[in-house]
Amino acid sequence: MLGSPGLLWLLAVSFSLVPRAQPFTPQVSEEEEEDETVWPPLPAVPCDYDRCRHLQVPCQELQRASPTACLCPGLSSPAQPPDPPRLGEVRVVAEAGLAVVHWCAPSSPVHQYWLLLREGSGAPQKGPPLNSTVRRAELKGLKPGGAYVVCVVAANGAGESSVPKAGGEGLKGPAFGPCGRLAVPPSPQTLVHAAVGVGTALALLSCAALVWHFCLRQRWGCPRRTATRPAAGL
Repeated sequence: MLGSPGLLWLLAVSFSLVPRAQPFTPQVSEEEEEDETVWPPLPAVPCDYDRCRHLQVPCQELQRASPTACLCPGLSSPAQPPDPPRLGEVRVVAEAGLAVVHWCAPSSPVHQYWLLLREGSGAPQKGPPLNSTVRRAELKGLKPGGAYVVCVVAANGAGESSVPKAGGEGLKGPAFGPCGRLAVPPSPQTLVHAAVGVGTALALLSCAALVWHFCLRQRWGCPRRTATRPAAGL
């Protein structure tokens, strides 16, 4: 019978021999512990951005494309006109009558650039608009032996950068502002023509001097020098 003391004792002994279930504790390996280590974020570095590089990608686009965080140079408010660009190297090609102008972007948001060219005391001529990535442009139609003033202008939605007035103190050189003086040397053909003209003028003067000496003096009765004879001895 189930209620007998012998059967109950047998069941109690059987249950005591069964091992008790242990709570499951997951084991984590050393490699998994290393993978779960939280590393501090890498410090941000300056973006590969050069204000003077031609066709320079905007820094904001470099930030979006960079796999690591990078910093852009500080810019002024877009609600203000941009600061003047800095004129760089100006290379003159006298044979072709052109000049290659380089400049550097200001620390301001810029939407476009253009060049101003003034010859002597004349009115400045405005070039075509250039996009914000451009840092180099050509000036064509320069006259041999001409003297010019070239300026770079930057513009955004708030206005355009300032340009020194003609004859102002801002025209100190390419490294100090947006403007600089440009002198085109004479072409070799011009020098040859000038040399031929000077030689022709000298030849005409020499011929005129010879004609005056041999012909006109005799015609006008210029006095001749008479040789003095020695006095006869007494």
